[in-house]
Amino acid sequence: MAKIHPTAIVEDGAILGEDVEVGPYAHIGANAKIGNGTIIKQGAIVDGHTTIGEKCQIFPYALIGMKTQDLKYTEGSVSYVEIGNRTVIREFATVHLGTKDGEKTIIGDDVLFMSYCHAAHGVILGNHVICSNSVQLAGDVHLQDWAIVGGCCAAHQFVTVGRHSMTGGMVKIRQDTPPFMLVDEEAGDQKVIGINIVGLTRRGFSKDVIQALKEAHRVIYRSGFNRSQALERVENDIEQFDEIKQLVEFYRKSTRGVC
Repeated sequence: MAKIHPTAIVEDGAILGEDVEVGPYAHIGANAKIGNGTIIKQGAIVDGHTTIGEKCQIFPYALIGMKTQDLKYTEGSVSYVEIGNRTVIREFATVHLGTKDGEKTIIGDDVLFMSYCHAAHGVILGNHVICSNSVQLAGDVHLQDWAIVGGCCAAHQFVTVGRHSMTGGMVKIRQDTPPFMLVDEEAGDQKVIGINIVGLTRRGFSKDVIQALKEAHRVIYRSGFNRSQALERVENDIEQFDEIKQLVEFYRKSTRGVC
């Protein structure tokens, strides 16, 4: 049975799972669905066609499922927010609905979305993503599984941040970030500075895979080859672990260009 504080508002039509907690002055809209064991803390707002999974934590004054700020939005359009299981949305974070009918803003399982972060319309966050404080994600940004984005980063619309990558704080993410890489900013430019050795080691990647990724980084960024030549060398000269194939595929499929 849900535990709802007397000052909270839960509109008719909202669906709350077992052991959901709704704190003081929180507001749950009529089209919201909240999974078992999720906690909605003081003053948080869950509105719109929003689905939140099980055992999530929505911290004070977070706003989820609010109307997009996209000026192309047409009043009356029906769009969605979907949040997975065990995800944490911290204080004052905002997650907006999509723009077009049927568009979804999606946050996966086991995500940590820290204070003052913003996910605009159509953003997709994979599983185990971490966005540090005040990360700002423009429309249709995609953060793949296990990506970590440092505090105060801002991501241009449509960019993709690759899986198991780590982006340092205050970087302007203007192009796609390749998977498995470590990215920082130099002279105002987003720059790959190496592979994410610490993250990959912590997650159990083998020494052989890490060494292959190091070699791929060297060929792509330090060999003097152009991008096409470098990718051919990576395919022909480096053992084709799945991670190497994924890296090459990421470069080839990028539409915004890779930093």
